[in-house]
Amino acid sequence: MYKDLARLKALKLADEGATKEEIADYIGVNRRTVFRWLAARRALSETLTPVSSEGDDEKGKEMENDDLYAPPHSGPLAGLEPAQIEDLLLRAVLADLKADGWVPDSISNRSKCESGERLRMATGLPLRQITGFLRISKSSYEYHRARLGRDKYACLRKEVRSVFESSGQTFGYRRIWATLKRCGVKVSEKVVRRLMRDEGMRVIRPNKPRKYCSYKGEIADAPHDLVRHRFSADAPDEIWLTDMTEFALPGGAKVYLHPVIDAFDGAPVSWRIGRHPSKELSDGSLKDAIARKRTGSHPIIHSDRGVHYRIPSWIKLCEEVGLTRSMSRKGCCADNSACEGFFGRLKTEFYYGRDWRGVNASEFMERLDSYLRYFCEQRIKKRLGWLSPKEYRLSLGYS
Repeated sequence: MYKDLARLKALKLADEGATKEEIADYIGVNRRTVFRWLAARRALSETLTPVSSEGDDEKGKEMENDDLYAPPHSGPLAGLEPAQIEDLLLRAVLADLKADGWVPDSISNRSKCESGERLRMATGLPLRQITGFLRISKSSYEYHRARLGRDKYACLRKEVRSVFESSGQTFGYRRIWATLKRCGVKVSEKVVRRLMRDEGMRVIRPNKPRKYCSYKGEIADAPHDLVRHRFSADAPDEIWLTDMTEFALPGGAKVYLHPVIDAFDGAPVSWRIGRHPSKELSDGSLKDAIARKRTGSHPIIHSDRGVHYRIPSWIKLCEEVGLTRSMSRKGCCADNSACEGFFGRLKTEFYYGRDWRGVNASEFMERLDSYLRYFCEQRIKKRLGWLSPKEYRLSLGYS
């Protein structure tokens, strides 16, 4: 909104009895700004209000316009017409309210046209006087007036909405901007952010998390932490991360996920989903990862100190194919933070904030499996140059 007219609107609302808080909320400005506007008008009013003499019968009687805007008898303003004095006062008020001064050249022609249309309706002045006061040519004024009321982002709004909904309401403005850029749409991140705010597109936020703990005590000797927070790799199948997490559904049903995540691109190499946190999940996902790893690779498999990674079947699988076991320190979840971060993103985008009432465990497991495939094949990441893990590997020549 054109700032000067916003101030005039604020003053009008104040005259109608609105509070500063109501004015600030209606116009969309800070309450301190509204207070400054009202104080400036009050100061100007006190300056222009004539002081009645003791002998006057009618106290507070307003001066006639001719007396109010009469020029001084001496000084640089002497000899001016009353209309010129009034014009100087109006421009001084506008300069004071604008903080940086009245600089029409700094205002866009579209904003001038919007203000001009409101002035025409409010005053009925000829267009020639309005364009002269706003310092805009008649041709530019007519050009923008023909386009008032049009939304130049109408098509873009639909595209942003489409990307947002297709992501399951999980993409923020940066990821939506990157998706549009991949499709050849040139637009700034700020425009995408503003459109999302205007359309009420809010990313689903998590509720209080509930975590599954598989730690059963020190049932066997634990290997040392070989990763030491180095959750990145130069090539696939160098460092694998793993853990198990729980999903609680309405009605008491629970579903468990056990993935094996490659530190190279942060995507799961394999996963198993089930109703119970059994060794079939942990051993099964490791077998699937081993079947898909590159020939000749010997990854480090890093986990926490859960019981699934200390039983004979897990240890045997690692030894048979030459996997090097690595474990976090006792009670230190930060030692496996990359895997915990994967669970956090997964639950934020897929699980939290959604109504799972009426969804049984089997249907939930199917949806979770579909999301994990989407995560690997379609979900773009800034770290990967706004490519999905699959696209990123293919771009580097990995299958």
